[in-house]
Amino acid sequence: MSEAKLKIITIAERLASLPPLSLEYDKLSVMTPYSARVNGALLALVFFEKLIAGQSDFMSQEVEDFLKSLSISAMSLVAKGVEPNQIFMLMFNESINQSIISNSGSNYEDRILSVLTGNMGLRKEDIECNVHDTTDASTEYDFRFKLRDKRSYGIGAKRTLRERYKQFIKTAHASDINVMITITIGLDLTEDKAVTIRENGVYIFVADEVYSDRGYLREQEGIFPTSELTETTLLGLT
Repeated sequence: MSEAKLKIITIAERLASLPPLSLEYDKLSVMTPYSARVNGALLALVFFEKLIAGQSDFMSQEVEDFLKSLSISAMSLVAKGVEPNQIFMLMFNESINQSIISNSGSNYEDRILSVLTGNMGLRKEDIECNVHDTTDASTEYDFRFKLRDKRSYGIGAKRTLRERYKQFIKTAHASDINVMITITIGLDLTEDKAVTIRENGVYIFVADEVYSDRGYLREQEGIFPTSELTETTLLGLT
């Protein structure tokens, strides 16, 4: 399992050098748990083959003694027609799954929060998370806060928009929120969706790579790359 986790560590080192709301960061973070499972499964098979063969080339004498006894038990089970590798893989999968839960990295909302508290300098205690709109309880903001201009800002963090963007549009005209923002990777943000969202007064932030690649996003007022998710930008929104 430790060998499998090396893949996670390698990816984590790459992630540390990337903007947390970039498309590249998103792809790597999504890939991490799957990489751990694949590498873990392959390494487990190699390990079990060595175990059955009686190989125990390890540094610690205690570990070597334990694995020798485990090897004897495994060979005994094989002789009785039992497949100990299946038992081992079940145990391994449970172990690696727990490791993935604790090491796979933060989700999209966590990454946005890190930008709000990092780049923008907001304090966590000044940000309300997962709160409903006071006028339309069916709309939930992932983040709600105020800046030094005393205006209220509501952010919906949607990695992929699908049809959920309609929720903000419905609320935009009745809400007491001063500035409504949707933050998304942007891969499924079509021109029609972008126009509809902006026509209803909701601002959009998308991954820099998507923003640079799609002219209709750059040409539309009120749409920004996530690298511009700063206090200066937000204070300039009307």
